[in-house]
Amino acid sequence: MKIFTSAQIHELDKYTIEHEPISSIDLMERAAKAITQVITFEWRVDTPIVVFAGPGNNGGDALAVARMLSEKGYNVQTFLFNISDHLSEDCMANKKRLLEKKVKNFTEITHEFEPPKLEADMLVIDGLFGSGLNKPLAGGFASLVKYINASSAKVVSIDVPSGLMTEDNSYNIRANIIRADMTLTLGQRKLSFLFPENQQLIGRLRVLDIRLSAEGIEKIESQYTLAEENDIRPLLLKRSPYAHKGNMGNALIIAGRYGMAGAAVLATKACLRSGAGKVTTHTPKQNSVILQISVPEAILQLDRDEIIFSEAVDTVDYDALGIGPGLGTSEQTAVALIAQLRRTQCPCVCDADAINILASHHAWLQQLPAGIIFTPHPKELERLEGPGVDSYDQLSKARNLAERTQGYVLLKGHHTALCMPDGHVIFNSTGNAGMATAGSGDVLTGIITGLLARGYKQQDACLIGMYLHGLSGDIAAREIGEESLMASDLIKYLPQAFKRLND
Repeated sequence: MKIFTSAQIHELDKYTIEHEPISSIDLMERAAKAITQVITFEWRVDTPIVVFAGPGNNGGDALAVARMLSEKGYNVQTFLFNISDHLSEDCMANKKRLLEKKVKNFTEITHEFEPPKLEADMLVIDGLFGSGLNKPLAGGFASLVKYINASSAKVVSIDVPSGLMTEDNSYNIRANIIRADMTLTLGQRKLSFLFPENQQLIGRLRVLDIRLSAEGIEKIESQYTLAEENDIRPLLLKRSPYAHKGNMGNALIIAGRYGMAGAAVLATKACLRSGAGKVTTHTPKQNSVILQISVPEAILQLDRDEIIFSEAVDTVDYDALGIGPGLGTSEQTAVALIAQLRRTQCPCVCDADAINILASHHAWLQQLPAGIIFTPHPKELERLEGPGVDSYDQLSKARNLAERTQGYVLLKGHHTALCMPDGHVIFNSTGNAGMATAGSGDVLTGIITGLLARGYKQQDACLIGMYLHGLSGDIAAREIGEESLMASDLIKYLPQAFKRLND
């Protein structure tokens, strides 16, 4: 699913109007009907409703909804803000339709405004500003937003909570953004909806299909997409009935200083569960017994050092390398890491302490092989690229890193974002809060390494890997709940995730 910028949303609306063809006012009517249908399903007819409509097309949507709700018997107070004495053409048309119906309690605000009392049993419909907003709210509108947020009334926002911009909110004033209980967005999700700090502003999200042009959606290029199951299924490789371990890929995992053997265990098990024919784990000598008992299927390759990774190893026989989980950041390990990355010819996943080491040796970033895969969580990315103002700024830094190194960056989070060398970003649609537990990232490293060894190219391995990782977490959460979920459960339910995609 493509995620469009505010300019592209306007372009898609225009394309739909020109090619369906449909008038803009009729497209607005279509949107209002979809919004009204949700509201009438969620709230009873005896719910008092207050509609706040702005002067643009978001306000036009709100006025149309006010009219439809009044026709269905709801008690609706409607306030239209026309401070500058200029309404959009469709907003003006819907004002006239509302007046023609002789609805009660309609007020057009041109100067002073005395806000209505908002009670806990009331519903506020926020139609002040939509996806076209490009600067923070100020003045009277900011005061109104704060007034609504301070009330105990429920709030439904049309398309976008007023004050929230669809992409970059790094310079926004968060106190001047509506905190909605529900957002009814039109057509597609907005980019800012995917960022964690905005969830408290959006509330429950419903994406309403208003039948925007499928041809227009196909034609308009977007830098952002949301990966869904139908995008992943066609990418899966079939396993030949005559396959043997020698042609199913040979993976190398370098992980786990002494005391962090669990990271090596999780990455190794996940790699095996992802279909690799053979997995070798390189780890310090003192991890020997733990690895041999925990993962008997793996080949153990011991470092010459008792407790740390201390020397690069030959990778000529391997199809993929995963390096970093629990590795430690001693200077000897750092030297071994860059030596390893310089000499590695196979595709490579760089995670955890491997990223932390590179963050302390920035010059080494210029020596990395093209196509390298980074899997940082936000704090690791911050160490590598500097602090970000918000999630949009962090994403920009991750994109920059991918383009600069000609690699792939999976910025982990609720919607893990895969940033590619060409600047494109693909967000993940699977996963849940139960996966916020130590070791989840080690499992992701193992999954992607296993897929690379299995024969997937970097982009597909990343895409399938992050989707499977989240899907196994979703299956685990359904079985055992989010609260008790552990990283090892992701490996346990990984076969079911594969099975679902292959069915």
